Amino acid sequence: MRKIAYLASRVTLPGSPIRRTDAFEHDFMMDALRDPFEARGLKLEDVSWDDAKVDWASYAGVIIGTTWDYWDRLEEFLAALDRIEAKTRLFNPSALVRWNIRKTYLRDLEGEGAQLIPTLWLDVADEAAAKAAFDTLGAGDVVFKRQVGAGAKDQHRVTRGEAIPEMHHPMMAQPFMPMIQTEGELSFIFIDGSFCHALVKRAQPGDYRIQSTYGGREEKITPSADDLTSAKAIIAALDEPPLYGRVDMLRGADGGLLLMELEVIEPYLYPVEGPELGERMAAGVARRLGV
Repeated sequence: MRKIAYLASRVTLPGSPIRRTDAFEHDFMMDALRDPFEARGLKLEDVSWDDAKVDWASYAGVIIGTTWDYWDRLEEFLAALDRIEAKTRLFNPSALVRWNIRKTYLRDLEGEGAQLIPTLWLDVADEAAAKAAFDTLGAGDVVFKRQVGAGAKDQHRVTRGEAIPEMHHPMMAQPFMPMIQTEGELSFIFIDGSFCHALVKRAQPGDYRIQSTYGGREEKITPSADDLTSAKAIIAALDEPPLYGRVDMLRGADGGLLLMELEVIEPYLYPVEGPELGERMAAGVARRLGV
């Protein structure tokens, strides 16, 4: 049986003393993938991306999974992916990861026709630059996000006149979109370029962050034809279909969808809301490995 590594981290692996509160999502992914992979002669093993003892050449392929500490160890993480890719197949490939890992990739997609939330890029997010963002964006309520980050880490929602928090990373600034607290954020999961399932993610009352760490909840949806077309266009803008991708979108004032993120590095793929995910992932890996 060929081995496949599911790339995790010390903050998501079972039994870790520093395990994140949302690491149950890692367990959901492993539970969804393990049996379909074994049915195709592929044994799935979860390993930490920074484990120096791992022989990557012993794996037929490596799937980037819950590597949920990379944003604070960026160069170390990218170097590890290069070492892995030199030994075996990496899904998704490191070139795509390097492009997607900085949220400036959104500008490339905008050039391909994607509709974005108005965004200001702050490579130095000092107090003066942050205060100027309110006027530049024409907004009184602004969200500041790390250009390299995930899970709302070091994210700040600031209203005009409030104290500006210290921000030690390159940031992006966007006007707060009230729709995140009403309809919620829509996520579209694609496997091997084909649509798998969709869901809506909603924040708990009084918050706007939709991640489970902050009490967010999810619900499977059947997207409208127009919404699905908008999400498909984002995946189609890539040079070739990735093994997996998640398109996160928010409805704009005109009813159309705005792109928030295209996640092709380590997104949670919501297997509970998409029971076909495991079989689709296993088929995609098997096809790519020619087994």
